[in-house]
Amino acid sequence: MNAIPDNTQGRVDYLRLSITDRCNLRCTYCMPAEGVPARAHDDILSYEELAAFARVAAGCGISKVRITGGEPLVRHGCADFVGMLGRTSGIHDISLTTNGVLLPRYAADLRRAGLRRVNISLDSLDAERFARISRGGRLADALAGLDAAFAAGFSPIKVNALLLDGVEDELDAFVALTRERAVHVRFIEFMPLDRRLGGDGRLVPAPEILQLLKDRHELAPHEGPYGHGPAQYWQAPGARGTIGFIAGVSEHFCASCNRLRLTADGRLRTCLFSGDEVAIRPLIARPAELRDAIRAAVSGKSFDRCREQRANERAMSEIGG
Repeated sequence: MNAIPDNTQGRVDYLRLSITDRCNLRCTYCMPAEGVPARAHDDILSYEELAAFARVAAGCGISKVRITGGEPLVRHGCADFVGMLGRTSGIHDISLTTNGVLLPRYAADLRRAGLRRVNISLDSLDAERFARISRGGRLADALAGLDAAFAAGFSPIKVNALLLDGVEDELDAFVALTRERAVHVRFIEFMPLDRRLGGDGRLVPAPEILQLLKDRHELAPHEGPYGHGPAQYWQAPGARGTIGFIAGVSEHFCASCNRLRLTADGRLRTCLFSGDEVAIRPLIARPAELRDAIRAAVSGKSFDRCREQRANERAMSEIGG
């Protein structure tokens, strides 16, 4: 009899599935300016391998999958992969995180394939600051991606903005965005996972920004949009969208974590803050062994990053966020 327990309480039901570590931007907090070390094509899991993993994970209690990167849309065939996941028994929710730059090209295909909702990383609404954070990206391209997401009919549409130095000067612009469109802006505390990357200056705590917004805009608590994360939401008077906060540093939520992560090169991680990984690629062709490995990872998940000892050695783009 298998001694490894199932995820019987459904506590871990969310998989972040990275399909590439490549990206068309070089954001200061996510990867080195020169990019990540090159990997051969064969080092990255095929879509068939990723789908096979998802099938077994669904049997272990995973019902929600978020496709991530790097930038997932730089990998050819992402929409086809969405369709593969949509045909996986037990997977009831599929979402995608993107920087938005390629959404004008792919949004319609993704929607036809079954994708219903997207998160767009948009750290600044100021063109100069956006270019600095992304090391040369164009704000106009990201905003075109936001337009494409609305045109394709995704809902909800969330915008992720890291709380980096200088965000205080943009708060009114982000609130204005939620007044103009039914978009859900989430301010996320920068998590210094890789000490090689300095982000964009000092770390800005979410409670500080929330208080500034309350003082300026009379925010009221709001239940927020559909989703599976730890954000707490607020809304400005008359706004169509909301403002959310994910305070993973100042008010960490490890005890309620519900997720696993699979890197594009086939390593399973139970904690964003830990370097511990399980190489599962050799097990994909052996579903029973893969199932045992997933169950063991779930049963060994600490739900407390303070207990995680092994330092993280990957850039965020290699982990999948």
